[in-house]
Amino acid sequence: MAAAYPIGTPGQPWGDAERALWLSRQVRHRSYQANVLSAIDRLRAHFDVIEYGRIDYPPERYDLFAIRNRNWRDDLPVVLVTGGVHGYETSGVHGALLFAERQAKDYADRCNLLIAPCVCPWGYERIHRWTPFAIDPNRSFKEGTSVQECAALMRLVAPLRVLVHLDLHETTDTDETEFGPALAARDGKPHKPGTIPDGFYLVDDSESPQPAFQAAIIAAVAKVTHIAPSDPQGRMIDTPTVDAGVIRYQFKELGLCAGITDAKYRTTTEVYPDSPRTNPAECNTAQAVAVCAAIDFALANP
Repeated sequence: MAAAYPIGTPGQPWGDAERALWLSRQVRHRSYQANVLSAIDRLRAHFDVIEYGRIDYPPERYDLFAIRNRNWRDDLPVVLVTGGVHGYETSGVHGALLFAERQAKDYADRCNLLIAPCVCPWGYERIHRWTPFAIDPNRSFKEGTSVQECAALMRLVAPLRVLVHLDLHETTDTDETEFGPALAARDGKPHKPGTIPDGFYLVDDSESPQPAFQAAIIAAVAKVTHIAPSDPQGRMIDTPTVDAGVIRYQFKELGLCAGITDAKYRTTTEVYPDSPRTNPAECNTAQAVAVCAAIDFALANP
């Protein structure tokens, strides 16, 4: 039997005291300024960089930036790339930056690119899934949201007609050792252990599935890293597998970032950085390759 989470009383949702205790235990492990903003600054010579929001968690403040190609044209389709919605999912952030650095210029005359590489800087610095209020941003992209990071991104993309949106994520061992147990404790529910898929996979939108689009991304990524197999029950993260390396969620109903636009082509990427079969550089590359494959498919099938 799994040990009880060290905060809260089993069967009782957290109150203010438990949330405050949880927050007091969060430690800053890395720097948004040094790791992310410095990389964005290096891109200013070739891209427009826009500030689209400011997050205040006194005494800390985080400015939010997005990268877009110069010579934005209203007649071209818009491609949106987001990373770091869960701040601890490192390759989502650095895969987006890698794409911006190495491949984005190849698409500048064919589409409008908008890249928000680190949606949740507080979580990035603490290598955590939640905001300081123990809220999951990737269940909070809904009208009237109280999550500052979600509201800022939604304001940024609201005027745009987006053709493609990739939201870059990871599934890590800490999903089982920390974040799953913490979620259960926060909500006063028992923790149900699961199995982390070993490899890259995608989450499609069950309300508007695009199987050929997802398959094209899987085929491209399979050339640089391994694709996660289904478990013996034909599932991944307790969800039926609908195609090789693909499951489906209800994006808008769940308040997922991938549902913030009405883009024809939407997906959430997932890699498993804790696999002995991969490494951080390969995970970053897989994310960048996924973005390229998605754009290539969408431009060929508008």
